[in-house]
Amino acid sequence: MLFQKRTDMIRPEEALPGRTEPMAVAEVHPVLGTPLVGPWPDGHEVIYFAMGCFWGADRIMWQIPGVHSTACGYMGGWTPNPTYEETCTSRTGHTEIVMVVFDPNVANIETLLAAFWENHDPTTANRQGNDIGTQYRSAIYTTTPDQLLAVDASRDQYQASLSHSGYGNITTQICDAAEAGDGIFYYAEDYHQGYLHKYPAGYCNHGFCQVAYATP
Repeated sequence: MLFQKRTDMIRPEEALPGRTEPMAVAEVHPVLGTPLVGPWPDGHEVIYFAMGCFWGADRIMWQIPGVHSTACGYMGGWTPNPTYEETCTSRTGHTEIVMVVFDPNVANIETLLAAFWENHDPTTANRQGNDIGTQYRSAIYTTTPDQLLAVDASRDQYQASLSHSGYGNITTQICDAAEAGDGIFYYAEDYHQGYLHKYPAGYCNHGFCQVAYATP
């Protein structure tokens, strides 16, 4: 029952208790050579993308020019400092997520959104392929009002493209990061950080899924 495939969201009072100690991670991004935890350069922004297993999503994002740093973690739930094993029970409320720190003058948010929409299936609730459970749900958590406006507009635009091609409705959870569960991004264990750089043949279920995103 450790890795049960639960597709109904737990209530906050049902969440596992977790712990007070955060995960210990390396100080430097294994690929980009930038800080993994911060501080971030002035003028940079943070946004969070959940698109199934975070290993592949992390690699997609760190390859985009203008992305300063990325990190795998857990967000959107209520268990403090959850472990990977706990998150995989669907009893923390968290989704596997990638924090993306980017320079908006180099990495236009539309470029990030195109990578997000095109490389997973946002129409399958609480699953990506054979990865099933609320921990694999599609989500975008924003940190500025302008980000939220851009994300909402991109969803509507991509939904029109999906509908035109005969696909279903987008199920992606979109909200301000402060409103996602307890509002805290919890770093995943260090071995998850840059996983597909450390293990190039590791599991990845990401790739172009359905319909191209028309960048404005």
